[in-house]
Amino acid sequence: MEETLRLTVSELTQLVKETLETSFYGLTVEGEISRFTVASTGHWYFTLKDSQSVISATMWRNVAMKTGFIPKDGQKVTVTGSISVYPPRGTYSINCTSMRPAGEGDILAMLEERKRRYAALGWFDQSLKKPIPLRPDKVAVITSSTGAALQDILQVTGRRNAGMDIIILPAQVQGPGAAREIAGRIRQVNMFLLAPVMIVGRGGGSVEDLLPFSDDLVIQAIHESQVPVISAVGHEIDWAISDFVSDLRAPTPSAAAELVSGSESEQMEKLASVRLSMLEGVNSRLGNLRLRLAGAGTQSCARIVSNRIGNTHIWLDSVIRDLKNAAGVSCSGARRCLEAQTGLLKAVNPVSVLERGFAIVSTEDGRTVRHLSDVEKESRLSIRLLEGRIGVYVTEVEE
Repeated sequence: MEETLRLTVSELTQLVKETLETSFYGLTVEGEISRFTVASTGHWYFTLKDSQSVISATMWRNVAMKTGFIPKDGQKVTVTGSISVYPPRGTYSINCTSMRPAGEGDILAMLEERKRRYAALGWFDQSLKKPIPLRPDKVAVITSSTGAALQDILQVTGRRNAGMDIIILPAQVQGPGAAREIAGRIRQVNMFLLAPVMIVGRGGGSVEDLLPFSDDLVIQAIHESQVPVISAVGHEIDWAISDFVSDLRAPTPSAAAELVSGSESEQMEKLASVRLSMLEGVNSRLGNLRLRLAGAGTQSCARIVSNRIGNTHIWLDSVIRDLKNAAGVSCSGARRCLEAQTGLLKAVNPVSVLERGFAIVSTEDGRTVRHLSDVEKESRLSIRLLEGRIGVYVTEVEE
């Protein structure tokens, strides 16, 4: 009888642990959250399930802090991680290294593609951004009438500038039909010129919740708006395409309210600071002028004038000396050139040739005789000497 392999429970569990943990890693699993618990240490414990199976899951605190949201029971998510075996209980679970709502990856890919498309059209260019008024007398707010974003905006503007009018244009900010309502409200502000600036936004939410602010209808309405638009969607880590096409992006609705509601006390402090700086500058200039005037007595002025005259004399003497030197150099060069030209002229002067005992022979018609062929027998020639001329009659021509 063949002997079977005998293992202890620990040995079997260790074998299963090594097999699973070395074979199942880098997994991507989609399922529904249930029994979600946050431990006192910050670790997350939950189960993932579908219609037929359940698997335990963990996410350690340092990873959970980077997730960006807290899941709820019943929420569908996609996690990545590896299989981990817990020997004391003989159970296995998936140790998650990331988590996102199910389908979020597809949505983000769609948003990135849409963002690239509008960027290629130039709709995000800085040259298209309209300036935001510093202290507008009214502001239009397009958001949910029951959301926390509106209450935050009203609280901030009431505290900082109670005299500013807030025109509330309620709109659905998530779900079907939200994008059409938001776009319609933006066009309404432009059609009736309700305010010199508008805030378009909502509080935080999932990627799906924020989708209306990346819808083509809303993007086009913001792009065509003649009234400056401040996009205030979600929290600081959230984003929508409205942030890029708008004239200004605020990280939160409260921040947008602060941008348009300049505090009166802050303005007074700025004016006081500017006034103080101007006074200090004027006093400094006056102090410098007093010092200069104090040193401008009769003797001081005479000394200054005398020094300037002396410096001018020194400068003139230097210029005259330089001019003389330059003139001397120029004259010496011209003299040398003249002597060279004179020597050249003397060398080519026919009289100089005659002085050396030579004579110039020419025919009756004045042609200079250079070759024997220029002379014919029985012709008349003229011989030019230094002191006169001799006429001769050729009786013989001999080579």
